[in-house]
Amino acid sequence: MEKNNLRERNYVYLLRCADDSLYCGWTTDLEGRIAAHNNGTGAKYTKSRRPVELVYFEEYENRHEALSREWHIKRLSRAEKLHLLEKADEET
Repeated sequence: MEKNNLRERNYVYLLRCADDSLYCGWTTDLEGRIAAHNNGTGAKYTKSRRPVELVYFEEYENRHEALSREWHIKRLSRAEKLHLLEKADEET
């Protein structure tokens, strides 16, 4: 398959850290990024708060959309982030 036919996936995700805090990020490799967070190479914030658990993610067609959504989620209060998680649980 040609590279042009492959669609790169872009993810925005929320992690629950060992101290019960929430971390938001974006990636094109969700599984690899979670593994990186858990081995201490994912982000400075999560390095001292391991292990982390993936609790939420959204998929976008392009990087711009994912980064924009990450920006918005990072500006939510903790209560608003928890509400986002509750809504997602209700939909599944």
